[in-house]
Amino acid sequence: MSNGLFKDDDLIRVVAREGILIAAGGAASLLQTAHPKVAQGVYDHSYTADDPLGRLRGTMQWVYAVSWGTREEAERLSAIVTRMHDRVTGPDYRANDPELQVWVAATLFATGVQVYESLFRRLDEAERAAYYDQSKVFATILGCPPELVPATYDDFRAYYADMLATLEISDASRAVAEQVLDPDLPWYLRPGLPMIRLLTAGLMPEPIRRQYGWHWSPARQVRFTALMRTLAAVYPRLPMRLRTLPRDYYLHELRKRMARGGPRPGTA
Repeated sequence: MSNGLFKDDDLIRVVAREGILIAAGGAASLLQTAHPKVAQGVYDHSYTADDPLGRLRGTMQWVYAVSWGTREEAERLSAIVTRMHDRVTGPDYRANDPELQVWVAATLFATGVQVYESLFRRLDEAERAAYYDQSKVFATILGCPPELVPATYDDFRAYYADMLATLEISDASRAVAEQVLDPDLPWYLRPGLPMIRLLTAGLMPEPIRRQYGWHWSPARQVRFTALMRTLAAVYPRLPMRLRTLPRDYYLHELRKRMARGGPRPGTA
């Protein structure tokens, strides 16, 4: 889409188009809420527990609008998210804090790289650097000053390693994790939850997984490895139209809602 923020062969689009990222969304989400300020904001203001599918829809519509939508769609929806986040404040947090915007963008990039490389191929250093530069948009389009985002991929690596080593998750982090891992879903979606839980725990960096208190045995590692190998063997061979179906569906729904006067995405 030439009138968007990116070109079709930019890695942010190549990665974001893959519907499998939705299955890995729990890992990105709980990595975000490992930050106690993010967790408290989600716990106090989000409707994750009441409408998990609605929050997933809002989040994915924003991700797809920024990476694959037109410039107008990306900027319009991001402005709505920013106004929503203006109301997400508490004694020790505010959703539009640049510190939190940088962390959320970092988790989207890190999880995207991890999943893409697990299923497709390893990116070289130049590709990772280019993809990282593109992924900064997930912070800057929400108003984060560009100078507060780690400038280079090497800077990101140092920042991310430090965050994983120093983050101390909170009771709110654990409460949100319970909501994410045991959501109130329709009966026909619940059989997939064990796989999602395994994927979420397996993709989580070990220091954060340990703090969440998730049991991780050699047997679970074997099951996770087998799951990822199966996905790597099967998923890339699926028709592209099927792999991009979530992107196409969410963007179609977003555009219908915009035409009716504007969406209300649930990304808080």
